[in-house]
Amino acid sequence: MEKVLFFDAKQYDIDFFNQQKEELSKNNSAVSNLEFEFLDLKLNEKTVSLAYGKKIICAFVNDRINDAVIENIAKNGTELLALRCAGYNNVSLKKAQEVGLKVVRVPEYSPYAVAEHAVALIMTLNRHVHKAYSRVRDGNFSLNGLIGFDMHGKTVGVIGTGRIGQIMIKIIKGFGCKVLAFDLYPQAKLPSELGFEYVALEEIYKQSDIISLHVPLSKETYHMINQKTIELMKDKVILINTSRGPLIDTQPVIDALKSGKIKAAGLDVYEEEEKYFFEDLSNEVVVDDQLARLLSFNNVIVTSHQAFLTEEALRNIAATTIGNILEFVDNKTLTNEVKL
Repeated sequence: MEKVLFFDAKQYDIDFFNQQKEELSKNNSAVSNLEFEFLDLKLNEKTVSLAYGKKIICAFVNDRINDAVIENIAKNGTELLALRCAGYNNVSLKKAQEVGLKVVRVPEYSPYAVAEHAVALIMTLNRHVHKAYSRVRDGNFSLNGLIGFDMHGKTVGVIGTGRIGQIMIKIIKGFGCKVLAFDLYPQAKLPSELGFEYVALEEIYKQSDIISLHVPLSKETYHMINQKTIELMKDKVILINTSRGPLIDTQPVIDALKSGKIKAAGLDVYEEEEKYFFEDLSNEVVVDDQLARLLSFNNVIVTSHQAFLTEEALRNIAATTIGNILEFVDNKTLTNEVKL
């Protein structure tokens, strides 16, 4: 049996990985030789001792896999780090390469899930659905303060035109919106195929009524939404982030929400989310002042990194991760290996 230790595993992880193991084993007996062990704890310097002697570790987006963690697990027998997510900014790849630790990921699981969640945030904020829901439950049927706007004819700036960004564009075009897009690596045929225009990033900020972020976290994108870029934006812009928290410098966004420069914000991610997201902390006080301030706005919706959370995505994550592990066990080329 080949044992796989999962960190930060929630019940949906356990359910879908066990389901996919059973399903895939019908056509591949090698899958039956995998033995899963699930831990609810995040992988970091405090918990790394639990990985002692584990050849294969499966980690998630908010596990902190820095130099010290990688040195420890590599020294104590880990040979493969299987990420069950697309992003890998939480992993010290340089150190992994130095110690010979292989790192694989799930490059794509359901771009529809993330794009659809971004649109759900836009529509909820625009039409004040969250406010109306709470009001009506309390017997308040007033329409005061619930005025939205037609999406038709509005300009939406989509930053990042990978698979998620492309699906976002298709959905938004269905509302009759004008779409402007930016990408560090623009694809020449996309604008004519999908009906949008590539423009400079500055023009996205200046012209867009709604801005939606769909880029990975990198040196180029870290804090791309900051005081200077916010000043370039149209007044009363709606800002959406379903990608990575550190794309946004939080304090300038709070200031812009207070001043009204930003009309509303839909955030599925947050800079310091690893302390809170995916956990039930309903009986505790939120001590992160910036997160607490965001939660106090009635024109801000924060969801707990749930954009990916659909049945289709969870099945794909489990199936791809199991496939990545089997390639390693069988000494095959690692299709989804992450390299510097």
